[in-house]
Amino acid sequence: MSGERTQSVIKRIIRQVGLECAAQGQSLSETLVAFMVKAVVLDPRNDFNMDRILTENDMQDLIQLCVTRLLDTTNPSLSTIKMQVYFDMNYASRDELLSEQEHVLEGKLAPVVRAITESGPRVQEDTENAYQKIVTYVLLRSGLGSPTDIEAVREVTAALQSVFPQTEMVTFISLSKKDKEQRLKDLAMLVSGIRLYNKQCQKGGSGIDDLPDILNETILLATRTLDEHLNSCKLLAHCYTALLESMEEDPHRHSQLSSLKLKEALFNMRQYEAFLCILQSNTITSAQEVESLNVQFEAAMMVLKNTVEGKTSIESKQVFPLFMELSKLWTSFQDEMLLLSFLTNMANNLQQFLEIQSQLFPEEMLTSLLEGVTVKSDEKRIKETIGTKVNVSDFKNQEWLSPETTDNFDQLLIQYHGFCAHSIGVKGITLPGNPAIGILKHKEKYYVFSSKEAAYLFAQDPDKFIQLNIETAKKYAELIQLLELHHQFEYLVPHAQARNASRGSLKPPPKCDSGTQTDTHILPPTIVRSYEWNEWELRRKAIKLANLRRKLTHSMQTDLSHMRRENFTQVYLPKDAGTQTKCDNSSNVPKPQIFLKGLRGGPSPTTHMVTVDLTRPLDET
Repeated sequence: MSGERTQSVIKRIIRQVGLECAAQGQSLSETLVAFMVKAVVLDPRNDFNMDRILTENDMQDLIQLCVTRLLDTTNPSLSTIKMQVYFDMNYASRDELLSEQEHVLEGKLAPVVRAITESGPRVQEDTENAYQKIVTYVLLRSGLGSPTDIEAVREVTAALQSVFPQTEMVTFISLSKKDKEQRLKDLAMLVSGIRLYNKQCQKGGSGIDDLPDILNETILLATRTLDEHLNSCKLLAHCYTALLESMEEDPHRHSQLSSLKLKEALFNMRQYEAFLCILQSNTITSAQEVESLNVQFEAAMMVLKNTVEGKTSIESKQVFPLFMELSKLWTSFQDEMLLLSFLTNMANNLQQFLEIQSQLFPEEMLTSLLEGVTVKSDEKRIKETIGTKVNVSDFKNQEWLSPETTDNFDQLLIQYHGFCAHSIGVKGITLPGNPAIGILKHKEKYYVFSSKEAAYLFAQDPDKFIQLNIETAKKYAELIQLLELHHQFEYLVPHAQARNASRGSLKPPPKCDSGTQTDTHILPPTIVRSYEWNEWELRRKAIKLANLRRKLTHSMQTDLSHMRRENFTQVYLPKDAGTQTKCDNSSNVPKPQIFLKGLRGGPSPTTHMVTVDLTRPLDET
């Protein structure tokens, strides 16, 4: 089959199987259906060959087989696969869970933040509304109370006014959007620290729970619950293992128990045990983190008390960092509370995949089957093999590792989840391996065994037993994840190479649209000004250079010039001189002022003109 056609056929089969299961009243996830389709194809007992094109009849047979297995509620194998799909789709590490929680919180606060940062109040009423929104944001961000709790709102408002009075809203509005968001986060931390300090001083703290005490009680309860579940599932796994071993020893019991699905039930309990161990490890990590946080919180509170007590005023740069440190530690308490709640829910939800156990093997029936059968725990099996070790000299071409000769012996990545590499394919059961017997290193992989005899048998032909284990996993698809065989079944689980070794590989990786942009000129320009693209210009310059090379500069002497010397003449430059003359003088004469009277005539026919001289005398000037 070509790649595209194969994918198209698989999608069609998955869709058809999902529809038929839904018609029977079973609504199943696409991931579960896809895994079951590929598991059925993988099972050699079903005789499907993916190297040839599937006919229409083959596809119908495949669909019917998948529907039958998905609707068979009496098969523990289906419950195990459902458990693996559920865990793989819902489990998240500490970092992933906290990052997702932060993303969810940012999404919830986005409308409030947008209303605060994008608005520009101009009147007093708008400013008061914006300030009230900041109070709401601080309450929601800190998680210390509800916006509907009047007492909590009053405490937040009082604490906020002490570090951010309403008169500073003008400055806040002038900030950029990014600076506003950062300022809001800082204010939320400051107010949270102040409220926590007031609660410690018994001066407030409405709506603030005593998280350290609650966490201690939750951790004890979660640890006790996980221990009980682990002990019960281990006991059942030991019982199933003992029954399977008795079948091999007694043919009569084999015929009696062959109809029971003991192997599937054993794999179901082993997978449940593996998941519980992961949750238990996370719970222990959380308990250690809470213990460390308690010490840090008490120390930070003591430093803050010593800084604040007995002082009427204190600099903000001295006390604000202490309040923010308190807020950070309290946020870590909240994170641990979230993690513990998540782990508890996961453990409780895994219980639904064990209901098949009580239906197939009621307590009375299991008790009767175990009559005359010795049940050994994993710890007892390991104790029985203490002191037995592989003799390295018996194997010339095999490399064996032991605790005495290997550094970081406990950190080696053991294959098959630490189960015996021999018993899986030969007996079809999962027995705990004892690394003290010896670890076989074969093709850069490490294998452990439940006994010295099993180790010797496996070492004679490792590839044969490895292939036998793969064939067993093909028959029981739940072993692929239980034994961590994803690297050998990548075509069954497309995204196996991207998954962590401690987790499954059924959940596809997240996808998102993205884009990139490249600058036009990343490096500074390196333009060569002397570059010429014109060939004729280059020829012209070449000719010019060639012509210049034939030019020489030369000089000569004559008989008249070779005896001459240079002469110099010195002169006296004229000096500046000046003369002085007599002083200037001037004289002033009176201005003549002569008036004539009678020129216009009069009543008499005769004109009488009178001359009047008003010129001042010369001696008066």
